[in-house]
Order: sequence, then C-alpha cells, then structure tokens
Amino acid sequence: MKKFKKLLVSALALSLTVTAMAGCQKKEAEVEPQQPQAPEEKVVYNIGLVQLVQHEALDAATNGFRDALTEKLGEDGVSFNFQNAAGDPNTCTTIVNQFVSSDVDLIFANATPALQAAVSATDQIPIVGTSITSYEVALEEPDWANRVTGKNVTGTADLAPLAEQAAMFKELLPDAKTIGLLYCSGEANSQYQVDVVADELTKLGYTPVKYAFADSNDVAAVTTSACAASDALYIPTDNTVASNAEIVNNIAIPANIPVIAGEEGICKGCGIATLSISYYDIGHVAGDMAYDILVNGADPSTMEIGYADSLTKEYVPSRMEQFGITPPEGYVAIEE
Repeated sequence: MKKFKKLLVSALALSLTVTAMAGCQKKEAEVEPQQPQAPEEKVVYNIGLVQLVQHEALDAATNGFRDALTEKLGEDGVSFNFQNAAGDPNTCTTIVNQFVSSDVDLIFANATPALQAAVSATDQIPIVGTSITSYEVALEEPDWANRVTGKNVTGTADLAPLAEQAAMFKELLPDAKTIGLLYCSGEANSQYQVDVVADELTKLGYTPVKYAFADSNDVAAVTTSACAASDALYIPTDNTVASNAEIVNNIAIPANIPVIAGEEGICKGCGIATLSISYYDIGHVAGDMAYDILVNGADPSTMEIGYADSLTKEYVPSRMEQFGITPPEGYVAIEE
C-alpha cells in the first residue's frame, strides 16, 4: 500500500512538473516584443550668474565663463540667469537668495562681494567665483592651502604679482617720491592689495600714502586729495574705481598725475600702464571648472583655485606721450 502511494505521489509530481513547464513555454510564447524606450530628456543646467557691477574686466570674465560652458554643453544644454548688482553688495545678497530659492544647479559669483553673498546664502549649491584677488582674505580662511576646504566653493583669481606692479614705478616714474594708493575701503581685496603694494613701494624708496573712499560718492573728493599730495597714483583691481575711472581720469590728467593700475580696464580708463591678466581667460577657466562640477561630479572643496596663465605689461600710448614717458621694451600698447 505504501509502495502504491509513493508511486501515485511520484506520478502526480511528474504531471505537475510537465504542466508547469508547458505553462512556462506558453507564457514565453505569449510575451510581446519590447517596445523601444523613449529617448532620455536632454539635461539643461540652470546657472545663476551674479556680477557685482558692469565694467570691462568683469564683463570679460562673465563672457569667458558663458563661452566655456556653452562650448561644452551646447546652446540648449545650459540656461543662464544673469543679474547685475549695480555695485551694491546688498543687491548681491538679494540676487543669490533668489537663486537659492530657484534651486539653480550652480552659482557663478563675479567679484568678491558677489562671492561673499553667495557663500552666506548657501552651503549646498556649488559656487564658482572669479575676479577674486584672494579667496583667503575674502572668505577669511584660517588655514589656506589654495582651496576653500570644507566649503562648496572654488573658482579663479585675478591677482597679478603685486611686487612686479610696484616695480613698474621704478621703470616708468623713477623720480617720483610720494605715491598715493587710491581704493575703496569696502572691498576687502582692494585693502589687501594696497597693503602689499605699500610695503613694496617702501622697499623701493617711495613714500606710499593710502587714500580710501567708502563708495562711488566719494571717488571725486578723495581722488582730488590724493592728486594734490602725490607725484603718482596706484590703483589696485578695485571694482568701484573701475566703474568710475573716467572721474579719476578727469581729475588726474589736469593735475598732471600719472596712474599705474592693477588691471587693463582701469588702465584704459585713467592709467598710463598696468601689469594685467586676461579676465576673459580666468572666466573661461572658471567655466571649465563649473563643467567639471556639473557633469563629472567634482567636489568644489577639493579643487584648487585657478590663476591666469600669462601676464602682460601694457600701456596707453596717448597718456604715456602726454607725460613724456617712453615705454620700455616688452610693454604692449593698449588699443584706444
């Protein structure tokens, strides 16, 4: 009896197995061919661009940034929301807060107050800066290692060798004695530059005197005072002066006071010579860095700050002629 039951169970199991296999074969036969998948939607990166003020140098940096990302992502792969703060740091704060609310993919901060506002607004959205003289000074980094460690920030700097800028006075104005340093006290990086240049000028035997103004309303008055007490002026890469270079020029030229500037845009506006970088180039490098963050997932906090590849000694022919100065070999004329 037990043997019969075993045989019966075995027969039933075999029958079920055959039935199941047949069912599987039927299901396999009934499976419809897969439909082709819809193409993936193209990624469009949304970038918030905040620029402190409109002037030649910052405009060139913004153009370089845009061009770099457009070259790599295509016209339809990136969307730029450009906002100009018209020289007001408080407006920079308003702008970046709007970017954060819109949840942009990346913030491009052009000039130090724009960078400071962006860093205060978010520690999550990647920030790429440019036209920053010193990230260490701007962000008060205690342990500087050429990167903004532990923060969502990287970018490029516009710092030219300040000792070499000071040395231009020996090349072009060896008989000058008192050098006025004109700058905006509200720009931390301007303060840094004039401190360094003042030390270098002292080493060269000049007497440097600092002339600071609080904002654009004081430019004319402070420039007039500086020209009255100086043999020449030095102006760093200062955004407020850059936006008011014509005012400086209209005071310095009648007073017969030559100006050596920290960058090409200011030099074109009121100077005789400069040791300058290309702002378009540092903007373009910043755009390459942004691409690496957006597409390749690079961590801004591990990315070293970028610098200009080359520097050029430049001069303004008409002003050099006016002051009776022959540009030394190696200086390149700025188109007027």
